[in-house]
Amino acid sequence: AYDIGPHGVVYQVNKWDPKQFDWTKKLADADYVGPTCQYCHMRGGHLYVQRFGTVYTSMGMSMADRGAPIWKEKRDRWASVCDDCHSPRFAKENLQALDESVKDAGLKYRETFKVAEDLLKDGV
Repeated sequence: AYDIGPHGVVYQVNKWDPKQFDWTKKLADADYVGPTCQYCHMRGGHLYVQRFGTVYTSMGMSMADRGAPIWKEKRDRWASVCDDCHSPRFAKENLQALDESVKDAGLKYRETFKVAEDLLKDGV
C-alpha cells in the first residue's frame, strides 16, 4: 500500500537523489521530501516497530464498532504520526475514509467467497 500511495510514490521517484533523501543523516535529523517506512513505524527512534504500527487489521474493525479503548488509543497514536506533517483534520478524515473502505472491502470479500462457495456446490 505504501509503494502505490502518495508517500511511496514520492519515495520511489526521489530515493536516489541525495538532496531529497540524505541517507547519511540519522532519522531524527532527516528532512526527507516524504516519509519513509521508518519515519512512521519507528517514530522517535523506537526500535519496537509495532508500537507505532499502522497495520490496519491490528486495529480491529470489530473492536472499532464496539468502541474498544485500545482501538481508540492506537488510532490516536496513528493520527499523531500523520499530524507531524498534516493537519489533525486531515488525519481524522483519512482514517474515517479508511474505516469505510475496510468495511466495504470486508463485505466484498465475504460476497466473493459466497460466490466461490456456490460455484463449488454447483460443481463448477
